[in-house]
Amino acid sequence: MTSSGPRFDSLGAATARIDGGRGGLFRPLLWLGGLIAAGCAMAVGALLAVFTAIAVAVIAVVAGVVMFLMGMSSRARRSMGGQKGRRRTDGDDTVIEAHKVDGTWVAYGWERSGR
Repeated sequence: MTSSGPRFDSLGAATARIDGGRGGLFRPLLWLGGLIAAGCAMAVGALLAVFTAIAVAVIAVVAGVVMFLMGMSSRARRSMGGQKGRRRTDGDDTVIEAHKVDGTWVAYGWERSGR
């Protein structure tokens, strides 16, 4: 693939030679522009890598908090003697009586155990 023809003439590439000759007038400017563009691309890539690392760290912290809370809730459930899907079978405690008094429901016969 050669860099000659009318497409590259305006850039000064038509006079640039592969054999290390003097080259075109814009050759150093193009090299400098490429160097600046590469530097900008690396800076943007580094910035995106930092943002990605921060996002992963935040996700890890939130997951750790969720796991801590899940452990605390399961420990509390075990210490209270609760089981998953357990139904109460102690007769009278499962049904309460409620009456509507002046627009508000009032329940009778419901006492929490352990108070």
